Amino acid sequence: MNAVTLRILVIGAHPDDCEFKAGGVATLYRAGGHDVRFVSVTNGESGHHRLSGAELVDVRRAEAEAAGQVLGIRYDLLDFRDGFLEPTLEARSQIVALIRQYHPDLVLTHRPCDYHPDHRATGQLVCDASYLLTVPPVVPDVPALREMPTIAYLSDDFQKPCPFSPSVVVDIEPVMESVVDMLDCHRSQFYDWLAYNHGYEQELPQGPSARKGWLGDWFRSHIAPLADKYRELATAIYGEEHGRRIKYIEAFEPCEYGTPLTEANRQRLFPFLPSTSGRTA
Repeated sequence: MNAVTLRILVIGAHPDDCEFKAGGVATLYRAGGHDVRFVSVTNGESGHHRLSGAELVDVRRAEAEAAGQVLGIRYDLLDFRDGFLEPTLEARSQIVALIRQYHPDLVLTHRPCDYHPDHRATGQLVCDASYLLTVPPVVPDVPALREMPTIAYLSDDFQKPCPFSPSVVVDIEPVMESVVDMLDCHRSQFYDWLAYNHGYEQELPQGPSARKGWLGDWFRSHIAPLADKYRELATAIYGEEHGRRIKYIEAFEPCEYGTPLTEANRQRLFPFLPSTSGRTA
């Protein structure tokens, strides 16, 4: 256990967003004795082609709880409707209250530019909440924070109006099995809805073990291009030898709101990265 325990809050739009984009770092934080919490802003009620509404919410809540149990973390689903999320004052107040109550050191969330309106709304809600966290008359029933947390964006491939621009990449190859374990909990998604929506139903093998193996292979192939895309940053952080060997990463872009993510606090917030003094360019 570290002398200083970090509090890491990952806010996704849907159940499975957190582990899909930050399951590796979540595992590394937990291995270091830090506290991690996953939040899905929507209830997941629309992510299926046969099920919907309360029936699907129950399924997805159970899947999220199972994924959280892989790491021994809390995984909450808020009550906003999947596919209908808007950056309203009501939603902003809930996000302000949630962040204040947890008092995280670092918040990871979607960028406000993304293909999915729920992702965009989630990113905007976190950004809109950032300064208001410190303003006592806003959501006065929850004590205001004296300092804003650091906020960083989860990775995406979208180029307009501006491309994703990370300053942190993390080698997650040593913990890939943990990420796959979490994703495997979301069976209504990876083996049903997404298979239907993305047209890979015929590729899925039969049986839970075979399907999990397929999911691991699929996920590795899905994220493998990230390491090459940000290879220069990987070598800058991990050194030339290690950086060139890295196969799977998660990447994070600093948000301009909140307490800045700087060279000075990066080592504290990402303690599993090599120390600046110990790495070579």
